[in-house]
Amino acid sequence: MGALERRLRTSVCYRARDRLTMDLQLAGRVAVVAGSSRGIGFGIAESLLSEGCRTVISGRSPERLEASRAALAARFGPDRVLAFSGDLTIRETIREFVRFVQQYWTPIDIVVANIGVGSGVRGVSADDAEWSRLLTMNLLAPTRIVSEFLPVMLEHRNGAVILIGSITGLEATPAPLAYSAAKAALLNYTKNLAREVGGSGIRVNYVAPGNVLFEGGSWERRLRDSPEETSRFIRGEVPLQRFGKVDEIANVVAFLASDRASFLTGACVVVDGGQTRGL
Repeated sequence: MGALERRLRTSVCYRARDRLTMDLQLAGRVAVVAGSSRGIGFGIAESLLSEGCRTVISGRSPERLEASRAALAARFGPDRVLAFSGDLTIRETIREFVRFVQQYWTPIDIVVANIGVGSGVRGVSADDAEWSRLLTMNLLAPTRIVSEFLPVMLEHRNGAVILIGSITGLEATPAPLAYSAAKAALLNYTKNLAREVGGSGIRVNYVAPGNVLFEGGSWERRLRDSPEETSRFIRGEVPLQRFGKVDEIANVVAFLASDRASFLTGACVVVDGGQTRGL
């Protein structure tokens, strides 16, 4: 392992005991984090729990999800963490998710749609099936989640919706075309939805992470398989010359979920170490 690779890995080493709360006055609020059994979603759940939220996590794998729930429950208390397992690309499963949360906690104050997958066919050779897969995972699934939870949130005319996108939706990158198109569409959806529901007290924002390194993620695989190429890319493209940390994304989401961001809606918050060049 080279010196730069060691520095890149060290820069994202994360220890839960080092997390600092921000006193965002979220104690007692109910947060739903879709796609949160690991990675950025797990970090978001952790940050919201640290700020006092009662938090519902979700994932497709029951075993992984239970391990994540148990880890969070051990730190924050079993009465503050719920877990729902299911395929959230399916609308009926999302409706089951809404009913599940309502059985235990109401009102629902915060919904984070962290659903998506970036791995796919690059270039113009992607066929219709590949486009359909990436559009479903990165556009249709998160918008379905929001559309099913929104009526519940509108009942008490208050709440925050945060959609997790990507810098690939902002400017040209080497990412799969279908993935980038989906993330761009998700941003447009966010801005238009914010206008639709703003009068009802619901704020809607979009977070665009850059290159975030975490266990089991795509950047960990790239760093393992092509360490020199990956190191050169980060050094050349990211002004801070390191990967992002999960908690650096999660803390932004927690802020957006709080009343400290009460006049912030329809926004795209970029967290990428300065990588993007557009306005």
